[in-house]
Parts: sequence; C-alpha cells; structure tokens
Amino acid sequence: MGDDIEGAQVLVEALAAQGVEYMFGVVGIPVVEIAVHAQQIGIKYVGMRNEQAACYAAQAIGYLTGRPGACLVVSGPGLLHTIGGLANAQNNGWPVLVIAGASDDDQEGCGGFQECPQVEACRLYCKYAARPPSLESIPYHVAKAVKNTIFGRPGAAYLDLPGNYIRGCISQSAVQDFPRCPSPPLTYADPKDVENAVSIMSTAVCPLIVVGKGAAYAHAEKEVTALVEKLGFPFLPTPMGKGVLSDTHPLCVASARSKALQEADVVLLLGARLNWMLHFGKPPRFSQNVKFIQVDICPEEFHNSMPTTVSLHGDLKAVCSQLSQSARNTHFSPRSSWWRTLKGKCESNKETSMEMAHDTSEPLNYYAVFHHLQQVLPQDAIIVSEGANTMDIGRTFLLNRLPRHRLDAGTFGTMGVGLGFGIAAALYCRDYTPGKRVICVEGDSAFGFSGMELETVYRYQLPIVFIIVNNNGIYGGLDEELFNEIQSGMDTLIATPPTSLLPSVHYERMAHLFNRKGFFCTSITDLEKAVVSSLEDTKNASIINVMINPMAQRKAQDFDWLTRSKI
Repeated sequence: MGDDIEGAQVLVEALAAQGVEYMFGVVGIPVVEIAVHAQQIGIKYVGMRNEQAACYAAQAIGYLTGRPGACLVVSGPGLLHTIGGLANAQNNGWPVLVIAGASDDDQEGCGGFQECPQVEACRLYCKYAARPPSLESIPYHVAKAVKNTIFGRPGAAYLDLPGNYIRGCISQSAVQDFPRCPSPPLTYADPKDVENAVSIMSTAVCPLIVVGKGAAYAHAEKEVTALVEKLGFPFLPTPMGKGVLSDTHPLCVASARSKALQEADVVLLLGARLNWMLHFGKPPRFSQNVKFIQVDICPEEFHNSMPTTVSLHGDLKAVCSQLSQSARNTHFSPRSSWWRTLKGKCESNKETSMEMAHDTSEPLNYYAVFHHLQQVLPQDAIIVSEGANTMDIGRTFLLNRLPRHRLDAGTFGTMGVGLGFGIAAALYCRDYTPGKRVICVEGDSAFGFSGMELETVYRYQLPIVFIIVNNNGIYGGLDEELFNEIQSGMDTLIATPPTSLLPSVHYERMAHLFNRKGFFCTSITDLEKAVVSSLEDTKNASIINVMINPMAQRKAQDFDWLTRSKI
C-alpha cells in the first residue's frame, strides 16, 4: 500500500512529536532501522561504545534540557548493560527513555535470539515499563513514557519493541497519533503550610538552607536566590545544587558544612532529600531537636528518614516565590553569633585546605592540583567529575557560579558516568551555548569504566578537556618501585593490593590513537601549561594525565563520610 509506514518510523516520529531531540545508543539487530529513521527526521543520533555510557549520556541531556534523551539498545545483553544507567537516572531523578529491541513476539518463550524478560527486568528501575501491544499504539506509549519521565519526580522509562514491530508495516492512517505531552503543571504549596514554615523560620537561632539538585533541575535559581537573600540565611549546596547560587556568594557556608549541619536548629531543604548524602537528617550529624522544612515535588519524600516539621509540596520555583512573599519581615542578622561561628569555621577550614594547596612539592597532592586548576579554568565551564577523592576534594575547589554546571556521581554514587555525562554536556553546549567548555575531571579508576568513549568524543568532534588525576589506584595505589617490589617473585593475584592499579599508566597517550597529542604532568607548571593549551583548541578533545602521590588523601574530617546505622 502506498501509505504504509514501518514500525521504526512510527516510533521515531512519535519520539520527535514528544520533543525528544537526542538519541544515544549502540545499534545491532534489530534496532539499526530505528537509528537510521531517527536521523532522517532530524533526531540527533550519537553512536556510543557501551550501552551503559549511552544511558548516562541520555539522562544527562535530559537533566540539562528538561526533556528526556532516548537511549537505543539491542535486546538481551544490550538491554541488561543499560540497567545500571536506568537505576542511576531513577535515583538521580533525571529523565531518560530507554528503548530496546526484543525477540519477535511469535518467538516468545521459544528461546529466541537474545530473548530476555526485558520489561520485567527494567520495571524495578524505572517509573514506567511497557511493550506496546500493537504498532498503532506506539505513539500512545511513547507519550506515556515521556510523561512519566518528566512529571512528578523525574526519572526513567522503558519501551520494549519486538523485532517484528520494528520491521513491520502499518497503514499511516491506522497510526493513533498522540499529542505532545506538555510541561508538568505548576503546583503551589498549601498557603497555611507556607505561613507555618515562615513562622518557624522567623524564630530560628541557627537557621540553614540546603539547596539541592532539585532546585537546579527546576531552573529555580532566580527564585531561590531571591528567597535566600530576603531571609539572609546561610546556605550550603548539595554537590549538584552547586551554582544555583554562586559558590562565591557571601551567604554560602559550604566550607563549614559539617558545623552548619550539626548545629542548625531549623533547616530549609530546597529540592534536597534526607538520604545518605545529608546523613538522613539524624544525630550526630544533625542536632537532636532540629526542625526540617522541606520543599519537594514528590510528596512521598516527606517524613522519609526523619519527620518533616513542615512539608511544602509543589514546584520549587512556585513555592520559593510563596515563601518570599510570606516572609516579608523575616531577615536574619549578619551580626548574629551563628554567623560568627560559621564564618570562623569557614576561615579555619580554608586555611587548612590552602596550606595543603600551596604545597606544590612532587609528587603532587589533590589540593595543590585542584587549587591551581581552578585558577586557569573558565568561570562558566561545565564541570563533570567522578572518582572518590577526586570528586569529593575537587568539589571544594572547583567552583560553580552557574546552575546545572556540575555533573557528578550523584545520588546513586555511580562511577563510570563521566564520559557519558561529558558527551551530553558537550552536545548541549554546542547546540545551546556555543563556546562554553566542558571539563571532565576524572580519577584514574573512574576513567577506566568508560575510557573507550574517547573514540565517540573524537568522532563527533567534541572539544572536551579530560583531566585524569592519577594516583595509581582506587582510593590510592602504589608507586612504581613498591609495586614492582611486592610483585617480584610472587603470584600477582595474591601480591597486588585490591585497590592498586598499574602505576604510572600514560592515559594521555590514548590521544595518539586519534592523531592528537596528550599531556603528561608531574608538576603544577606542567598542569597549567597543559590546561591553557587545551582550552585554546576549540575543535578537539584534550587528555591531561596528572600524576599525584599514590598515598595522597583528604584532610582529616570531623565525621566519617558515610553515616552508618548504630547497632
């Protein structure tokens, strides 16, 4: 028939109708046709080297644009490789839509090629998982999947497409087109709850605002800034809440994080969850009598690990505006003892960190690397970071002045996200903010999870600057002399410490695979020259390998990084 249309085309036209702009994936039987049709109608397709990295990229573009990226993978193993990415998106609260091919439906249960219970496997890790029952119903299920990724708390969705659906044909007139899912409706908190919250905040002696990733995703920077400055409360950001207000803002007390959390009597949570990242809101990391006022789009988040004194359910922009209007006469004195305590702690912590940062002896330490790196990076760069100490210490030195300009391991603590996130960020910059740079700061272990995505980066000419902070291991490794000594004459599987990687690996030489020159750095002078040279090249990616002391650690902490249950 003249008006017949393939299932692959039905799918991609439905994706385009729902505002899906980018597709990341690894193609093979039976999904190749989907990628081809996607490009034909203008969806930007990025071929990745690993399905998990493809899913990381798709969710990062969803976070940056507010519309889910699509992740296209093959059946069976391809889909199973993606589940780590699905779980990360779901835990992070980022929109992504995974689409996988599947065995032909008439082979169900017969041992078909790469047959796998894919819908059931994904259902644990996403908000919506389905196999459309027919070709004509595909647009409806695409629309429903997209809606689930962006309504309420954003998250993941999965659609299953048997091979005979993808290759099958249907009359164009029989396709049940479904209108574009609109942006989520604007919701306001109950005015009585708003008044109650303001009343509690007005009596606070040691108030604190925590700005979470949800505030960044909600594009609430204007409203959050207005509220914080009206109240005059000290604030600290969660890792990806950095930049909603600039890290250099005078009310930021991130340098006194532990002190602020431990002694605050009223904490206003703006798009932040009382999970492990905020120590569950429990003593000894928080006061026994602290009161929590929580703003969240997801009502199930209230009273989660600790009772919420006031729950403000609604869109963060709208609720912050409500609080600002209600808090007309509430302003915290900058001369209070609380402010003096926090500022004093900020200064003492900064002095300790800077003492280590000014130690440029070789081999280098983390603090020296990040302090001097901060001096040469563009202030508006998007920073992608992963690796244990690399990410945690780097967060305190690599400042964010703009929202949604930091992407890291996030709520799920996932390592291996860096290159996928970096690819998504670079595409976003190319299409929405030309000239802005993406800086990927990676631990050597974290880089290894998806290092071959460098080929993807060079293939699509994405000028990402990769900085590998190399300590020869996971948390820490060994220097070359000690590594060789303990392996000499022994079974390497017994002698090699579990945290150790091969010392002094020249990761920068991976650039040679793509006819580029990498940078090997052992001093601050080397590092500064390499970064300046890399930033001058606006067309190609750069790889900078910075060797540091394998035993380098972070400064002593008042508490263990992870709050554990007491038995």
